[in-house]
Amino acid sequence: MTIEVKVPALPESVSDGVVVGWHKQPGESIRRDEALVDIETDKVVLEVPAPEDGVLERILMNDGETVTADQVIGIISAGKAHAPEAQPATVPASESPAIDSPQQSAAMGPAARKLVADHNVDPGQICGSGKEGRITKVDVLAFVKQQEAEPAAAPERVSAEPRLTAGLPEIDEDRPQKRVPLTRLRARIAERLLQATQTTAMLTTFNEVNMQPVMELRAKHKEAFEKSHGVRLGFMSFFVKAVAEALKRHPDINASIDGDDIVYHGFCDIGIAISSDRGLVVPILRNAEYMSLAEIETYIVEFSEKAHAAKLEMEDITGGTFTITNGGVFGSMLSTPILNPPQSAILGMHKIQERPVVENGEIVVRPIMYLALTYDHRIVDGKSAVTFLITIKELLEDPASMLLDI
Repeated sequence: MTIEVKVPALPESVSDGVVVGWHKQPGESIRRDEALVDIETDKVVLEVPAPEDGVLERILMNDGETVTADQVIGIISAGKAHAPEAQPATVPASESPAIDSPQQSAAMGPAARKLVADHNVDPGQICGSGKEGRITKVDVLAFVKQQEAEPAAAPERVSAEPRLTAGLPEIDEDRPQKRVPLTRLRARIAERLLQATQTTAMLTTFNEVNMQPVMELRAKHKEAFEKSHGVRLGFMSFFVKAVAEALKRHPDINASIDGDDIVYHGFCDIGIAISSDRGLVVPILRNAEYMSLAEIETYIVEFSEKAHAAKLEMEDITGGTFTITNGGVFGSMLSTPILNPPQSAILGMHKIQERPVVENGEIVVRPIMYLALTYDHRIVDGKSAVTFLITIKELLEDPASMLLDI
């Protein structure tokens, strides 16, 4: 009995996806619920499990092809003990590798051509590593060195890609380039950032916060905290607590524009920007105003692990009323973060740096972090934005009062 492998139902607002990788090839056995294929949408990567035990008989949609919900992308022979003859479904005949003869003309740049002439070698025997199989200077030198070491061995040149057509300008192989298509996530990020710059009135205000009180509190309790809760005490949980409290005091920062209306949110769903191999993702801490420091740190660790494993689900990243991004982990001293529409504000954290400050008429050295709040001036006035940022500063410089809710 054959079983169809179908694209699962896609999230709302997502019309299609792209096949990014099959975990099995035709002829290989598969168990029910075992990961079979990954499909990337513009928001998350969906892992499609096998519907039944059996053998993957055919792959109908190859890597890189666009698919839609409920589309059949593969066939499983359910219950088969032995694998059927594998079908080269993932490599169309028109794209099969071809072996070039020594007489075939090889595309190469001037430097490589000169080396070929100087050493009197057949370019047809050289395997090009450049774009579209182009022979580079490095390829020629490696071939000559191999010939000198093993004069009897003349490797046959195999070209996995078609050659450049005649008439195209020569490319200097000393200045290599690589062209890759945008991933769905990267394209979505680009779209969202462009939308934010074109549809909002963004303005950024700055302030600085003395991190010494938070650092002292963290240093004093971090070992007991980790032992008690099984998670490290970082700085982000303090910022989330401060932001949640500030949002309650300044509801216009926790609002968004919907058509001709302003929607004031009575909850604090705070997004935490996380950098992953696929790009920036922003999972949401829902009802962060009710979370403890341990709960916040636990969720952040889980989100980070899921982001790097491309396991984030739609409910993890949809919604959100405010966003925090931390460029300080990469060494950024100051930046102007871009809004995450339809949110009206985003907070940028930066590197903690020891700087001289004046306290009680004396110059002292303190660990200072610059904060940046980008806001939508259509809905947030400058006074509100500045006082919101000052509220965060005051809460962080007196973390005990914030945690004791006094």
